[in-house]
Amino acid sequence: MAITDRQATTLALAHALSAAERGLAVIPLSRTKLPALRSPHRASPGSSNNASPHDHPEPTVPPCHGECGRPGHGVYDATSDPARIRELFAAAPWATGYGIACGLPPHRLIGVDLDVKSGTDSTSALRELALRHLFTIPPTVVVLTPSGGRHLWLTGPPDVVVPNSASRLAPGIDIRGAGGYLVGPGSRTDQGLYATAPGTAHLVPAPCPPSLLRLLLPPPRAPHPATHPSVGNRGQGLVQFVLSAHEGQRNTRLFWAACRAYENGIGRALRAPLIDAAVHTGLTEAEARATIASAARMTGHRA
Repeated sequence: MAITDRQATTLALAHALSAAERGLAVIPLSRTKLPALRSPHRASPGSSNNASPHDHPEPTVPPCHGECGRPGHGVYDATSDPARIRELFAAAPWATGYGIACGLPPHRLIGVDLDVKSGTDSTSALRELALRHLFTIPPTVVVLTPSGGRHLWLTGPPDVVVPNSASRLAPGIDIRGAGGYLVGPGSRTDQGLYATAPGTAHLVPAPCPPSLLRLLLPPPRAPHPATHPSVGNRGQGLVQFVLSAHEGQRNTRLFWAACRAYENGIGRALRAPLIDAAVHTGLTEAEARATIASAARMTGHRA
């Protein structure tokens, strides 16, 4: 018997709540695998509630990752609180799946997505990497995708931020790290059902082998001086202000610090140290550059 959308939503919520009991933070997903709740910062009179890859959010300064308190910020809405999960699904009755946020405590999940599209043999590619770099994938949770691929669940150490990447490790191997999410088992999408591989549902995500973890991290950046010689203590204080940011306030602190730097005439000199500080807290370099550019425009300067 075919599953109705309402039944799919009920099942997705049940699976999401089960994942939350394991300490995993989740969000509702639509059949397209996109977050089901659209951004509250969109100008959307008369538009559909369903998320679309062609929707573009209105620019916010600084970019909002949920600081406004409203849902609709994608993976930044992810939570393991059962009451909050029910609220998110109630706001998205069209959701038929759920996403599991990567990089968050306590598991700090790293997803290894082995794709089979376009004729790639990602499983063999991973096996070759394991032989070349002397690591073994330990027994762990494996999720089977409708296309025939697999998601391997691994965990990372607390002091390491693993970025998202697509085919950087090898063709057909995508990595889901901080700021990314995996489609949870039990989700129904336009492509079909995601399901835990037999014999792995009872397992906990295994630690990522150190040799593989090193491959997942970006190459070390060339060190920048903490401040320009002409910057002095003012610049050091702004850099420390960004470095002390907690999750949920990183963009806000970076934007504020960049505004103060440009207002004090040290914006361009402090740009590189601020980017380094922001990346250290978990932002991507692209996010940091965009936020600093917004601060420059706001204060009437060029980035």
